[in-house]
Amino acid sequence: MSEVTLETPIYFGQFGEYTITDRDRREVIFYRSTLTIAAVCFAIGSGLALWQGANPIVQQAIALLYGGFCLSLGVSLFFIHIYMAPLHRLLQVFWLVGTVAAVDMAWQQSEPLVAYIYNHPQSLWAIGFLFAALTGIYFKEAFCFDRLETKFLTPLVPLLLVGHLTGLMPVVGEQILLAVWAILFLVFAARKWQQDLSADIGDKSVFEYLRGEREESVTSFRIGD
Repeated sequence: MSEVTLETPIYFGQFGEYTITDRDRREVIFYRSTLTIAAVCFAIGSGLALWQGANPIVQQAIALLYGGFCLSLGVSLFFIHIYMAPLHRLLQVFWLVGTVAAVDMAWQQSEPLVAYIYNHPQSLWAIGFLFAALTGIYFKEAFCFDRLETKFLTPLVPLLLVGHLTGLMPVVGEQILLAVWAILFLVFAARKWQQDLSADIGDKSVFEYLRGEREESVTSFRIGD
């Protein structure tokens, strides 16, 4: 049975009419739910790190929370609606590279994952791709919805990572930025639920137009061969 009924509202986009289906709404709910889980995992993990980050048991707990953060972020990147397909794929590749790097480090090193990353800043060259993907989400939300918290988060994340990587940022500065990051991430995730679901679905006529352009390009390329 089709998801579209006679009562389904008709929207008028840039390239024509479109409707919003139950599947579209479910995808947005999955996106927001997993984004919220990622934010909660990150906030709890950051709080534990700032509270008793040197405790081995706490470090193991943070590693588990980091795993939940990675997994949830990956699902978010699967369901997020981004008009530019190459950018969407790039963020997913960044997530994959960063996640594989984290799994490899956790497997190879005897040190707890988060402790290893903190004690070996050069590891950010690999694992930092994950946070580049997260920053991509912040940037997309700042650009599309003009959210104040994401305007702070977009530069804050690379600033903190580069500061730790280069050793130029004092420990107190890193702790402050980490706390601000965790708080603003929670604020961002919570405020997403205040938006109408259609906001995250976007203009489906644009997606259809871009899909048609890609299919036409592929067809033209094959005919040229």
